[in-house]
Amino acid sequence: MADKRDYYEVLGISKGASEDEIKKAYRKLAKQYHPDVNKAPDAEAKFKEINEAYEVLSDPQKKATYDQFGHAGMDGFGQGGYSSGFGGMNMDDLGDIFSDFFGGMGGFSGFNFGGSSSSSRRSGPIKGDNRYMSMEIEFLDAVHGVDKMINLSVDKTCTYCDGSGAATRSDIETCPTCRGSGRVMRQSRTPFGVVQQQSVCPDCKGSGKRIKKICPHCSGRGYNSVKEQVEVTIPAGISSGQQVRLAGYGERGENGGPNGDLYIEIRVRPHKYFTREGNNIHISVPISAVDATLGTTVDIPTAYGDVELSIPAGTQPGQQLRIKGYGIKDLRTKNVGDQYVEVQIEIPRKLTREEKELYEKLANRKKESVFEKFKKTFK
Repeated sequence: MADKRDYYEVLGISKGASEDEIKKAYRKLAKQYHPDVNKAPDAEAKFKEINEAYEVLSDPQKKATYDQFGHAGMDGFGQGGYSSGFGGMNMDDLGDIFSDFFGGMGGFSGFNFGGSSSSSRRSGPIKGDNRYMSMEIEFLDAVHGVDKMINLSVDKTCTYCDGSGAATRSDIETCPTCRGSGRVMRQSRTPFGVVQQQSVCPDCKGSGKRIKKICPHCSGRGYNSVKEQVEVTIPAGISSGQQVRLAGYGERGENGGPNGDLYIEIRVRPHKYFTREGNNIHISVPISAVDATLGTTVDIPTAYGDVELSIPAGTQPGQQLRIKGYGIKDLRTKNVGDQYVEVQIEIPRKLTREEKELYEKLANRKKESVFEKFKKTFK
């Protein structure tokens, strides 16, 4: 036993190293000295030594015995051989190590170590992918909701064969190559021993079935490409960026699976006068200085038609008045927002002679101008 190096020294770690640190050190060294990668004369011997050290230190029971008795304590575990290189590892560790070694080497991409492989294809029905498109609508259509017709090209299940691709049900039989599983297994001999590799059945393409006579209406595809004019219902209250879903108008499914869905993103064109903030509508309207001073009643445009609004005497520029319940319906709560009217006071650039005389009379009657009152605040 004297000729064997300390296992912690082999992996370059301390005795207090954690499980993750042990595994990390092993992966680094095993990748460095793997015989298929490192062609140095001593690479294979070092690789065996590294695996032997990891086989002990990755096993809590073996590690505890080794820490107490050293190499002498390993005789009871049958330690000392290469044991195919990975005798003490569980299959999850082995899969992780392979992933690190051969992530870029296609020859090892299909290993199956007893668990379910995320890369293996399902042989059962698979729903198709979703499709996406956008649609522009007018502001008032977003407020009230609207129905739009669009032209779509979609793959639909053949109604004659119900998607099977066979002329009759009796023309469908189990694939003799994969026996209906849709997958085949093959064995490969590697430096680590015999490894099973799983792949899609080349005869049935993963469906698990074989068709003796194909459907004449879809040429055995199980679907037909058709063009349809579809009505899209856009709900009242929708805003830019929200989506409308059309079920079954996405990409074609596999192995008899349903189509995906079509999602239409709505873009609302800006309105010339109305703007939206949440579920409220805003509009700016001009009135004269006289109407703002004396007060008046005006018919305000809303998304639902004109509404009479009272402008109180003394209304200031930029002041907002609310018309309750004339906003936008919330898609979830169905509550309706309000419309806010911002008053913009317009000062006439030109006056008639009569208007000018009236303004001059008004100015002469005032004892103190607005500006004079402002100036007094600085004294």
